[in-house]
Amino acid sequence: MKKILFYTLLLSGTLSPAILHAQVEPDSLSLAKNEFQEDFYEALKQKGIENYDKAIQSLQKCIGKEPDNPVLYNELGKNYFSLRNFAEAERAYLKATQLDPKNRWYWQGLYDVYYETKNYNKAIPAVLKLMEWKKDYYQEDLVSLYMYTQQYDKALVLINEMESTVGMSEKREMYKAQILSDSRYKKPQKEALEEAIKKNPKVEATYLELIYYYSESNEEAKAEAVAKQLEKEIPGSDWAQVSLFKFHIGNNDGDKASESMFRVLGSKKIDSKIKHRVLNEFLIFAVANPKYAPQLDKAVGYFEDDRNVNVAKEVGKFLYNKKKFADAAQYFEKSLESKPDDIEAIELLLYSYADAKQFDKLATKAAGYLDLYPTHARLYYFAGVGANGQGQFAKAKKWLEEGVDYVVDDKDLEAGFKKELATAKNGMAKTK
Repeated sequence: MKKILFYTLLLSGTLSPAILHAQVEPDSLSLAKNEFQEDFYEALKQKGIENYDKAIQSLQKCIGKEPDNPVLYNELGKNYFSLRNFAEAERAYLKATQLDPKNRWYWQGLYDVYYETKNYNKAIPAVLKLMEWKKDYYQEDLVSLYMYTQQYDKALVLINEMESTVGMSEKREMYKAQILSDSRYKKPQKEALEEAIKKNPKVEATYLELIYYYSESNEEAKAEAVAKQLEKEIPGSDWAQVSLFKFHIGNNDGDKASESMFRVLGSKKIDSKIKHRVLNEFLIFAVANPKYAPQLDKAVGYFEDDRNVNVAKEVGKFLYNKKKFADAAQYFEKSLESKPDDIEAIELLLYSYADAKQFDKLATKAAGYLDLYPTHARLYYFAGVGANGQGQFAKAKKWLEEGVDYVVDDKDLEAGFKKELATAKNGMAKTK
């Protein structure tokens, strides 16, 4: 009853101006008003329980009474869209936008239809209309639409504009690479960029395009010179450091590469994926140049709050695969500080201790983690390996005999238990 009262008030206040002002008999007015409200409420109810065909029937009755009400066509569009009848949905949304062109949500519905049907040419005018309300929100969509419709000139102009206002993103970088790989954009682009820098040396985006052009053309010396010019003209440019970092790494200059890397990692303008890429390049460099391990450790600290990737764990895996087991263990320890119940990181840490022959740490950590996972067979195995490695054979035998009962369908682990048990028993026999 409360719902009916609510929709009665809603409809009388917003949906039925024609009824309120029509010069008709009071009884006719009341009857028409009640029928409209009942039909509209029925449409909403049927849509709510996904009976879209019935909802459409009720809305058609409402349109018969109020043919110029945009709300009805918007609701009609929603129901047709849910039925994937996109032709009728488009027709309904178009009618709604014609009746009320200032309602953003009618344009959004129309855009959804065009995007779902991949009618990108029609989608562009809808997005341009939506940008009157939220320009920043729909700019990214417009770039993609220009790319889908091969309007590369317009896409490039918009990408450049966005680079100077909201910064770069990996997706737009990819689009720009696709555009600039076309020979039509190369030489004229280079000359235009060089001229643009002379005229206005304080526009960061122009330098970045020229750096990209030279890099793609394998003219690294020229690209580096442009990056240095950018740093000189705009000392606060974080994007200059992205390019300079690559050049410093290529020149095997770890000190300057570290300096650029920390500028990039600390920047709020630069996309997180680019920061990950920079860290990965420095990681490879630091493994080949161990004296930069402290800088690597500091760099990983920039990603402590990253919810998508446990960077410390990934660095640990890389180092483990390079057989730098002690170094890997430090990063697995760091990763467990933020997520102490990560069983994969726990096992990787214990493998690292075992391969680094840090048997005291191995036994202590494995036994400690059994409080969290008392039926995890591999923890007993590692506790036994650690105890054997320290010559504590009786303790090893106890861990191994207790843990072997938890092994299920793992022949390699079972063989490992048998081997370590034999080591423990032989050690005990020699001791006696």
